[in-house]
Amino acid sequence: MLPCAISAITLFWPQLSNAQEAATLPAVKVEGQVQTEPSPSAPVDGYKANSTFSATKTGTPVVETQQSISVITRDRIEDQGALTLQDALGYTAGVSAGSYGFDNRGDWAFIRGTSFVQYQDGLKQLFGFYNNVRPDPFTLERVEVVKGPSSVLYGQGGFGGLVNMVSKRPQREQAGEVGVQLGEYGRKQLALDLTGPLNEDGTLLYRMIALTRDSDTQVNFVPDDRDLFAPAITWRPNADTSLTAYLNVQRDVSGSSVGFFPIIGTRFEGPNGRIPTDTFISEPGFDLYLAKQTSYGLEFDHRLNDVFTFSQKVKQSDSAVSYNSIYSAFTPRINADGRTINRVAISQYNVADSLTSDSQLTAKWNFGEFENTSIVGFDYQRVALGGARGAGGSAAAIDYLNPVYGNFTAPVLADIAGTLQTQTGIYAQHQVKYAKRWLSTVGIRRDWAKSETDNAPASSLDTSTNTYKASLGYITDFGAMPYYSYSESFLPIGGLDFFGNPFKPQQAEQQEMGVKYETPDGKSLFTAAVYEIKENNRRVADPAVANNQIQVGEAESKGVELEANHRLSPTVDILAAYAYTSAKVTRHSTPNSQGKRLATVPKQTLSLWGRQKFSMLGLPGWQWGAGLRFIDESWDGVDNVRTPSVTLLDAMLSYETGDWRYAVNATNLANREYVSTCLSRGDCFYGVERNVVFSANYRF
Repeated sequence: MLPCAISAITLFWPQLSNAQEAATLPAVKVEGQVQTEPSPSAPVDGYKANSTFSATKTGTPVVETQQSISVITRDRIEDQGALTLQDALGYTAGVSAGSYGFDNRGDWAFIRGTSFVQYQDGLKQLFGFYNNVRPDPFTLERVEVVKGPSSVLYGQGGFGGLVNMVSKRPQREQAGEVGVQLGEYGRKQLALDLTGPLNEDGTLLYRMIALTRDSDTQVNFVPDDRDLFAPAITWRPNADTSLTAYLNVQRDVSGSSVGFFPIIGTRFEGPNGRIPTDTFISEPGFDLYLAKQTSYGLEFDHRLNDVFTFSQKVKQSDSAVSYNSIYSAFTPRINADGRTINRVAISQYNVADSLTSDSQLTAKWNFGEFENTSIVGFDYQRVALGGARGAGGSAAAIDYLNPVYGNFTAPVLADIAGTLQTQTGIYAQHQVKYAKRWLSTVGIRRDWAKSETDNAPASSLDTSTNTYKASLGYITDFGAMPYYSYSESFLPIGGLDFFGNPFKPQQAEQQEMGVKYETPDGKSLFTAAVYEIKENNRRVADPAVANNQIQVGEAESKGVELEANHRLSPTVDILAAYAYTSAKVTRHSTPNSQGKRLATVPKQTLSLWGRQKFSMLGLPGWQWGAGLRFIDESWDGVDNVRTPSVTLLDAMLSYETGDWRYAVNATNLANREYVSTCLSRGDCFYGVERNVVFSANYRF
């Protein structure tokens, strides 16, 4: 399927200049435009990264990693106009991004049938819900998507995979960028990025990123404002030692961009048609989603000798979210008058203070024809969750066709019991390459997880578990690498059942077979994979005892993924991705629930993106890109309500001259109005409407 699609794009691509392949584009001093990739976190020129940290924590070439992984580079983020993390994931095989439509509270996506675990620079980023700011793509060097269970290196997590965001870090070359964005919904953004040496011998490097944004959104009365400041300093006294200290302070102001609207009125027409997508049923002046976060940390690397390297990362993050909202009441529906919707008022104050660290010793050594890379590591997480919840609030029904605001009572906040979660893990991994052909990776991990809630001993958790992984690959004469891998994951579950017994960790195991091929010039990469994931110890209702849950649930996800990152010519790049996913409940206490498709997971996704550099009117420096994203139908979790498929178009046009780059990006160019998903509880979510953004960047 992918070769045919690529051929079709190639034939369609217009030749805007007969001499385009010989055209010399103006040199632009951008930190991302470098020709080498000295480390798996370094800037990349173009769409294809050569190495990755996330899958092995050792900086392994992507083509030699015996596991599915996709790397989204800085150039790709910019060309596709990604304004959020979930935007950046939209052209990745096996990932369905924007699962809950336009929702300013977080970045939502499903990988291989389940929501992903979010990491930044190798450390877990999110704990709990609605207590963090959303990462800004302007601060990221790349995004790496590791598919399938990954507990051996990262500890607790879901079975679908993880997303690791790699932050921009100080660079040796002096560079700077000032950027302005203007767009739909009154978007106005100013961003600054500076990096380079602080002293003459280059032992001190710095980076400073700052951003401010004032914007409305596609929903009335809901802003999308942001202020961000992220400095970093790196000390490199010699070639063997590096210490980076960084700070990230961010403040986001938004509101209720989702109303949890009823199925009748969104997916299906109501008495007066469909509810308009810009409808706001909360209350101006009360509605708020205010997120504040301060993170700071250290990254230390020291090469002890020709064999051993010690690395350590540690980060402290303090965040708080004030969340006031009024939305469609539970079991949402349009009332008998055909115009009003009942509402419920909520108020929350969520805080999360987390300390995360990861320390490892890496050994690289050869024995005959065996090239070995071994790591042993220790990681730790300590997270304190708390805040307050509102009570006593109320809100009258509202006419969604002609809303009149002001008839509500705000909830009164009261402190809630705090929860302390800790996890300690030790892990070991060994990679071997024999005779430049045979590749293998094995790993083992032991975790200890605890969770305690103030004044609630029944909800305490104290568990430990082992996880494993193993893989094998072979590099053929023509450069392809077929491989097989096995991996596991676990997720601790707090609380006790009706009889006082603690729940076991939710566990999953995956088997994957695939093949990777990199062209001899190293400019294109093609991958294919088939996988099967089984997750057990899912909690389900006990059919024999009321108000009890038992762990007999099992889910299965299996599928096929194809991905191409192809440099067709010096001026044309093409990305193509296809995934088939079958995700179902395979065991449940209620027989009627067995065989049901997991909610919100599309059966197929297909994406194509291409960009071309060209000359026009005798001027080099032009570039245009276009893409489509096909998202197949999905279901509500009980196979009653189907969400139809949708095809979305995106486009980009840019012009570079001297130190300036001008660009226009449009997502959902045809302005398709669509529902991204519907859930069995009765609500649906509208997708993101057309968004056109103009940007001007001065790079020096």
